[in-house]
Amino acid sequence: MAVAVVTDSTGYLPPDLAARHGIGVVPIRVTLGERTVRDMVEVGPAELIAALGDQAVAVGTSRPSPAEFAALFRELLSGGATEVVSVHLSRLLSGTWEAARIAADEVDSSRVRVVDSRSAGMGLGFATLAAARAAAAGGAGVVVEEAAADVAARSRVFFCVDSLEYLRRGGRIGAAAAWLGSALAVKPMLHVSDGLIEPLEKVRTLTRAVARMVDLAEQAAGRRTGGENVELAVHHLGAPERAAELAGRLAERLPAASPCVISEVGAALGAHAGPGLLGVVVVPPASD
Repeated sequence: MAVAVVTDSTGYLPPDLAARHGIGVVPIRVTLGERTVRDMVEVGPAELIAALGDQAVAVGTSRPSPAEFAALFRELLSGGATEVVSVHLSRLLSGTWEAARIAADEVDSSRVRVVDSRSAGMGLGFATLAAARAAAAGGAGVVVEEAAADVAARSRVFFCVDSLEYLRRGGRIGAAAAWLGSALAVKPMLHVSDGLIEPLEKVRTLTRAVARMVDLAEQAAGRRTGGENVELAVHHLGAPERAAELAGRLAERLPAASPCVISEVGAALGAHAGPGLLGVVVVPPASD
């Protein structure tokens, strides 16, 4: 059996895509008031949006336990996998990578490799898919690990939010905290840089934010005409029409890119970004 590939739910891979590539997904834990549930398994975007709009409901997230990872690693290895490569959300944003690393040490660190994607959303998702493709091609664990790390390093993640308040509450706002006092009349744009959420720029309207993300995606795609060998994804929370518009504009600007993946996020990202989140993930070619 090939190397098995595992990730967490913060990649927001569409379920059919993860299943098609045989990727094991360990869900992040979500607290909704007194309840603790699994992201995208026992709670979806609609319930999350409702909870975020209810001031009486405290919403939070936490990493999966090392025991959850260990159980899956053991299952895969006992089922015939030669090795496991586990690819995760930036460890600067979550303890998920650490939980997987603890589990790897417990199970067999010589057979379980844990990768910090230093990214989020489909920045993580595309890295995981690259790992799965390398595994399907017969690559050994080190080759699968390198495939994930390579794509993760090339990925660019841009997003805008309606408000910085949710990021402030979750402690993930970083340097963008300086924008809080002036953010009421703007759409804050951020990106994932070196594993952290960092401020990028401010725009005045959602229309301008969409246009700017298309420009940024085209720049990130590199000089190849039309986006050849470029992978694209659009994320949103409660904004399907905006996401479809953004995907359509990306297709116009980068017609040779792979079909854009549209994915609504759950609590692991949505609880910290809030309803109205809109984002773009770009993976340019390995060489340009």
